[in-house]
Amino acid sequence: MLLRHVPFLKAVFIHSFTAFGGPQAHIGMMLKTFVHRTPYVTEQELMEYTAFCQLLPGASSTQTLTLIGYKRGGVILAVLTLIIWILPASILMGALSFLLHYIDKRALNNVDIFKFIPPMAVGFLVYATVTAFNISIKNTITWIIMGFCAVATFLLFKQPWIFPSLILLGGITTNLSRKRIPQVEQKPRKIKWWNFWLFGIIFITAGFFSEVARKDNWPNRTPINLFENTYRMGSLVFGGGQVLMPMMYEQFCVRPDAIKEKDPEVVRIDKNDMYTGMGIVRALPGPVFSIASFTGGMALKDYGKTPEEKSIMQVLGCVIGTVAIFLPSALLVLFFFPIWHNLRKYAAVYRSLEGINAVVVGIMIASTFYLMKDISLLDVRLGSLINAVVIAGTFTLLQYTKIPPPFVVIACVLLGYIF
Repeated sequence: MLLRHVPFLKAVFIHSFTAFGGPQAHIGMMLKTFVHRTPYVTEQELMEYTAFCQLLPGASSTQTLTLIGYKRGGVILAVLTLIIWILPASILMGALSFLLHYIDKRALNNVDIFKFIPPMAVGFLVYATVTAFNISIKNTITWIIMGFCAVATFLLFKQPWIFPSLILLGGITTNLSRKRIPQVEQKPRKIKWWNFWLFGIIFITAGFFSEVARKDNWPNRTPINLFENTYRMGSLVFGGGQVLMPMMYEQFCVRPDAIKEKDPEVVRIDKNDMYTGMGIVRALPGPVFSIASFTGGMALKDYGKTPEEKSIMQVLGCVIGTVAIFLPSALLVLFFFPIWHNLRKYAAVYRSLEGINAVVVGIMIASTFYLMKDISLLDVRLGSLINAVVIAGTFTLLQYTKIPPPFVVIACVLLGYIF
């Protein structure tokens, strides 16, 4: 039965190599690839998945793509989709942990061929915003919700609570009127609790053994602590990679310096190495959460007596980081989505979707301007002119042609190489 899903998995694989720009730009790329080019889901479904994943902790774009796989072929296809999506970026970031001390960091942090990727990401986001606007903004209340959420998100973009809070507020607001949307009946679906129990068991067990290992000073306890630290962050972080990376910096760089005398075996990463990893992950395609593959490798790079043992432990660290950061996202989204789908039989939840979709449009508008503030557009320079052309050109190609997103990405990389 999986053979009929090979074209979909192929599309996911190509998407994993061309999805630059972070979760905001990923929405536009998914819209083009999985809705308009090949209708694996509808525009309304993608909007619903995006809004739903904003309510959960973890990697939102990864969860959205996982739900597309879940809709197409159930849990098995969802898991395959997740693996294919995260592997390329995770392998690249894990490899960086091996290569970091053999390459020029200054040159690495100034990868000029990616200079036009940020304006390209803005172009994708503008395309997604325009499409979502046409779907979701249909009356006065949705206009008000969109405008308020755009301003609030722009002002509080770095606050992790802003996204779920606005989505809840939007859902409540459209429930103040019960006239426009009637009761919608759907057959209830049976809730499967196994993955939620698995999430909780792993969370509690990892925390217990990590704390016992720390207090009793177990030998070679660092892999246990690394798994617990990373799994905990993947379970609790709202706001995507922009929030995860400061959390990791605090956990692996700042905190160890403060307690190194009390706990010399604490998981620690050099600050300069962490800065480099945080810079490079933004220039790579795929999920920003793949930085956990890098931090895992860096955390265990010096463990072992021989070079072979150190290499094995570093690979183990990359695997631990990858599994621990993405596992909670997958377990939570596959547990809560059937519940969400089941609750839609109630009119209150169905009415909430109108407000929630308007909130998503507001968030996308704010994200567009937030990304644009770091892009030179108004200076009288060739680079500023090209940035503006890239934004406008990306939107135009996506909106009015059938050119696949990978070709747009390749064109922007070549443009960076030329200029």
